[in-house]
Amino acid sequence: MIQPEMTALSSREMTDKLIAGQTLLPETLTLSLPGIAIRFSTNSLILLTELKQYFQPWISDTQPHPAIDVIAIEQPVLQLDVPWKEWKREPGKQGRKEAYCDLPDGRLIQKVRTGMVFLQNPTYRVAAGPCEKNPNQVINFINNQYMTALQQDDWVICHAAALNKGNRTIGFAGFSGGGKSTSMLHLLADPELAFLTNDRLFIKRDGSGVTARGVPKLPRINPGTIVNNTNLSSIISKRQRDNFLSMPKDELWQLEEKYDVDIAACFGEGKLAKEGHITDFIILNWSHRSDQATHIQSVSIKDRPQLLDAIMKSSGPFFQRKDGSFNNDSQRLNPESYIQALHGVNIVEVSGGVDFQILTDYCRNLLGEKSEETQ
Repeated sequence: MIQPEMTALSSREMTDKLIAGQTLLPETLTLSLPGIAIRFSTNSLILLTELKQYFQPWISDTQPHPAIDVIAIEQPVLQLDVPWKEWKREPGKQGRKEAYCDLPDGRLIQKVRTGMVFLQNPTYRVAAGPCEKNPNQVINFINNQYMTALQQDDWVICHAAALNKGNRTIGFAGFSGGGKSTSMLHLLADPELAFLTNDRLFIKRDGSGVTARGVPKLPRINPGTIVNNTNLSSIISKRQRDNFLSMPKDELWQLEEKYDVDIAACFGEGKLAKEGHITDFIILNWSHRSDQATHIQSVSIKDRPQLLDAIMKSSGPFFQRKDGSFNNDSQRLNPESYIQALHGVNIVEVSGGVDFQILTDYCRNLLGEKSEETQ
């Protein structure tokens, strides 16, 4: 058991405590991302095998950039006797999810439900606990390193999905239950479109416009999305599908039961993109409860700043700035940084009732027009 005075330990010393003599496998995996490589090591063959399969489209045999090292140690839940502080969740979210404890040069983060513990430091990045039972939390920890690197390089984090047509990106954001993933996955059936990201989109203005990057994470979706898209039918059994379809429509769309979407298995090979130039941003401000017709129009984000609430996203407890400081859970988001980054991007508001076919047709026409403009 780690005693309270151990919170004065350096991240290097805490790393030694978390690894506790465990032996890492000689085999590692390396993710090759735009400008960044992430090298993953673990003591668990089960975890390594699962992550190799999950990250397969992003894995490289070479290391084109200096690597960020991430270690995951499979072991029982650690009973760390440290003064955990609860990380306050976003409005509308219920229950305790994360707690944290700051060290002199790093931070410990605990996932309350699973007992997984993570050490975040510019050099030492360690996940410890029942990793094999919680691989998605290890996947998220790896992605947090990429997201930290992007934000340290002045990329703006958006709560959005996105897809590409060639090098052109269209983003999808929505208020709670808005269906950004569902919209993106409906469009992905088009052979000319590729998946960029599902829940975290990063944008940065440069000389050629606004560049967009996603993170190497597969979409995690609810049953309402699966049963309304034939490309996703292999994710669940016929019995599950029939059970979901028997539920009241509103209850189905509110059901929180997550499934991973294997893009290659559901939509075919060659459907993943790493970055692009964002030209359009769809904000889903519609509702399953509305009896109004679906209405789609371009808007000015300066005139409708409240729509930014669907796009803006907290960096969360894992983000560490270049100076070594961390966020706290009362950190305020800066709307102006989003307004500046999105300048020149076509912002589209979708209101009224939910009709994915109308939205899909609109987006296909929009992307077609953009392609014609470049010819």
